[in-house]
Parts: sequence; structure tokens; C-alpha cells
Amino acid sequence: MRQEPTLSWMVKCACVAAALLLACGLATARFGSALQQPAVTTRDGSLVTLNRYVREPTPDIVLVGSSVTWRLKEEYFSLPGVRNLALAGGSPVTGLEIVAGQASLPKVVLIETNILSREADRALTEAFSGGARADALLLRPVRTAVAAYETWNHAARDAVQARAGHDRLLSQPPDTFDNKIYLDRAREQMNDGDPTAPARANVVRIRGLIDDLQRRGAKVFLMHVPFAPEIEDTRLVRTTREIASEAFPDRALWLRVEPPMGELRWADGVHLDERSALIVVRAMESMLAARDGTRR
Repeated sequence: MRQEPTLSWMVKCACVAAALLLACGLATARFGSALQQPAVTTRDGSLVTLNRYVREPTPDIVLVGSSVTWRLKEEYFSLPGVRNLALAGGSPVTGLEIVAGQASLPKVVLIETNILSREADRALTEAFSGGARADALLLRPVRTAVAAYETWNHAARDAVQARAGHDRLLSQPPDTFDNKIYLDRAREQMNDGDPTAPARANVVRIRGLIDDLQRRGAKVFLMHVPFAPEIEDTRLVRTTREIASEAFPDRALWLRVEPPMGELRWADGVHLDERSALIVVRAMESMLAARDGTRR
């Protein structure tokens, strides 16, 4: 006698599950499988960005690097089709290998040379090279449905409004925050250890990847994102700059990023604050327009 209510409950659960999967399937058909949920951690943000890169149409401009370049947010650029694949705590080699591993290449690849002493993340390069990652067929529609809701709930600002907000920020004076304690700590860390061996190994790998990208039609530029003068004088930065300059003596390969240094601030001693990142991005765009013909 008690089997009928139990059976009825199971039928109801099955109907709800079927309805949920149907809704998820409709979301996948409507939006595709490229929607991503908002990132919770920096690592999540990197995975979301890389997943977008291998799934969506190839962008015009790609940046690879460390957290120094990661601070140059995509929304700061006025040029369309920009993807920032820089990895906080990572190496430019990781993003460069992923870009080179795709069948379609961007028109321009910008490689940050500030931090060359870290090894490439092999787990990421294996996961994202050679095309889009394979998702479980059952979970893909569920993820897409959730991502569709989150994308609607966290819609990006209108481009015109974002530009106006950036202009207002740039019209303000530089931050007066005293970062000496952070600057001293960063100097101590960046004077400790010798980056020569890993940096030399990475420039060899970068040279090979640049040759491959150029042979396949992409334009490649190396760049150094400005540090505070105290950081520029550390062992890590001086040694890395010397190794990169020696490995890549052709000045035509370098994109000279020369913003007004007096306007820049580094809240933690190393990474640009938002206003400074905007200034650097606009200096980069100006040089790209002059060097690469990215004017549209």
C-alpha cells in the first residue's frame, strides 16, 4: 500500500529532472556552450578567459604575460577584439604556447617580458592547446543554463559608459597612497635569487614560438610594462631585461610602452593601480596604431 506514494514521488522527481534538462538543452541551443560563469578566484578567472579564447572566434589582439599584464584589463582597451591571456603568478610562455597551439591565430600577439623566471604551466597548455576542451555531454547544457543566468545577471557595462567612466578616472590626480612598506618588501624579494637560468631557458622557448607565429602570419611584439624606478633597479628586473635584450636585439620586435611615468602609481609596489593601468593601455594603443596599423 505504501508503494504508490513512493512511486508517485519518483515519477514527480523524474518529471522535474526531465524538465530541468530540457530547459538546459534549450539554453545550450540558444546561447551555445561558450558562456562562462563569473570567476570567484584569480585562477578561476584565468580558466574562464582561456576557455573563452579556445571556444570563441579568434580575437585580433592577444596579450600574454604575468600578473603585471593581467592588470591591463580587456575593458580598458578601446580597440575591439582584445583578449588578455596573462596569468597572475604565471609565465608568458603558458599563454604563448596556448595561442600557438590553435589552428587560427590572432593578428597581433603582445608578449610581456617583465617576469621570465617562471616555468610554463604544463597542465594549462595541455588542456587548452589544439582546440576547445572536451566537456561532459551531460554537464554541458547544465553549465550553459547556469552561465546564461549569470551572464544576464552580471551583464557588462555599456562600452560608451565604460569609456566615460575611464575618462573620469583619468581626469583625477594620481593616488597619494604611501606604498613604501610594500615597495621595500617587493625590492627585497626581487633582489633575492638569480633568475638567469630560468629566464634564459624561457627566452629560447619564446624565440621558437615567435618564429612559428610569424611564419603563420601573426605579428608579434615584445613589451616591458613599466615598473616603479625602485623596482626597475632590482636584480630580477635588471637581469631579465639584459637577457631579453640580448636574445631579441631587433628593436622592430619591441613595442615601446612609454607612458608619462610621473602619472603612474603601484599600489603594492609592483602592480599598476587602475588609473595607471588605463594610462599604460592608452600608451600601448597609441604605439600599436603607429607600428601595426590597428587603426580601424
